[in-house]
Amino acid sequence: MRDAWAGILGLAVSLALGPLVIPLLRRLKLGQQVRDVGPEAHLKKQGTPTMGGVIFLIGLPVAVAVLDPHSARAWALTLLTLGYGLIGFADDFLKVAMKRPLGLKAREKLLLQVVLAVAFAWYVYRFMPPQGYMLPFHLGDWPMGWWYGPITVLAVLGAANAVNITDGVDGLAAGATALSFAFFALLGLKLKDQPVMLAALAMAGGLVGYLRVNLHPAKVFMGDTGSLALGAGLAGAAVLTGAPLLLPVVGILYVLETLSVIIQVISFRLTGRRVFRMSPLHHHFELAGWSEERVVAVFWLISALGAVVAWW
Repeated sequence: MRDAWAGILGLAVSLALGPLVIPLLRRLKLGQQVRDVGPEAHLKKQGTPTMGGVIFLIGLPVAVAVLDPHSARAWALTLLTLGYGLIGFADDFLKVAMKRPLGLKAREKLLLQVVLAVAFAWYVYRFMPPQGYMLPFHLGDWPMGWWYGPITVLAVLGAANAVNITDGVDGLAAGATALSFAFFALLGLKLKDQPVMLAALAMAGGLVGYLRVNLHPAKVFMGDTGSLALGAGLAGAAVLTGAPLLLPVVGILYVLETLSVIIQVISFRLTGRRVFRMSPLHHHFELAGWSEERVVAVFWLISALGAVVAWW
């Protein structure tokens, strides 16, 4: 029952912060700058407050501090998530407050992400290493060995940036990632890993509360503050439970979104032609005439199916 309170706390904090944070972001004029390269319909979102990831992120340390304050595992996951949130916050702040359209320079952003991912990998390996990696579809375990470091770092970097790419339609990333965190909460329950279960429930609850202000038409966007943190948190939960190799299945939606960008870039550079109307994939379907609500519903379903297949 105590662990269920993590989800309730995450939900409550998120619901309480929404009405407080959004007016503050408006007063500070921290509004989204919509780029002309996106779908034309998105231009009306210009000025919508961004950096709203703080709404659902604060519930995580609150839940850990209240319910499991002495757990090194819970705090390691929390600090990784918040660390990536701070990177995203700096990027968002430079974009909207300092009027630097691209935010942090790519090399600065990548370096900060690598440093945090390496620090997390070292800490977990030193103090709480998994015994091995679970293979998808119950194919057994893969001994950890020297692969641990590269896999952990790549999982964190890949997941953080894949969720960031997925965040482009109202409610899409928040709902899909809530489903992914629900998977890791169940996995934590199965493995009797209370710290991971607690943190995952807090994040899932926080995201459900955040959807109240993020569903179409969104009153606030999470920005890189939220999306980078969400991906890093998912990867951290996967690493701690020995399940980073399950991430591409659980997060099949993020894989498809990222692949659409890679395919689009390669095709255009090699042939001068585009495979999709626009990438990431959600924009392709928008330009095909799908409403944002339809895109979100179908993509949430894909995310849910990924979690079911990973569990099965």
